[in-house]
Amino acid sequence: MCKTGKAITVTATNFCAPNYNLPNDDDGWCNPPRAHFDMSQPASLNIGIYEVGIIPVVYQHVKCWRSGGVRFSIVGGNYFQVVLVTNIARSGSIKSISVKGSNTGWIHMSRNWGANWQCLSALEKQPLSLASTSTGGQYIVFQNVVPAVWLFGQTFPTWQQFDY
Repeated sequence: MCKTGKAITVTATNFCAPNYNLPNDDDGWCNPPRAHFDMSQPASLNIGIYEVGIIPVVYQHVKCWRSGGVRFSIVGGNYFQVVLVTNIARSGSIKSISVKGSNTGWIHMSRNWGANWQCLSALEKQPLSLASTSTGGQYIVFQNVVPAVWLFGQTFPTWQQFDY
């Protein structure tokens, strides 16, 4: 049951992985074309009653305004990297991303979960460039944003930002 006249602004959501083995009803709540937002209990209590569980929502995507450039955080191991992309302006999300080391060509990354992107390559001890397309369609190359001497767990800020 929804609370009439109540609204919240969600500034970050995580990607809800679809399960195509389930129908698009209460069991397949992450399946397209259904939109799905995982919200904290305090946020969800603003728009619905806790005991109800799944609450249908009406939403609109709005442009995000951010201070500073896009940031990339890298975790992983010797033969895989997971890159978390944050501080994304305008469309607010990434459609695709690739990474290029000084010893490699461009390597397409796959979505791991939410804003995390992964690749299965040995990229340590080389400077990295990242190229990304926003869901708004803008393509940016972040040239040598990661220096040759980097460690897993570090975050690398840029001065570049998405305009759409």
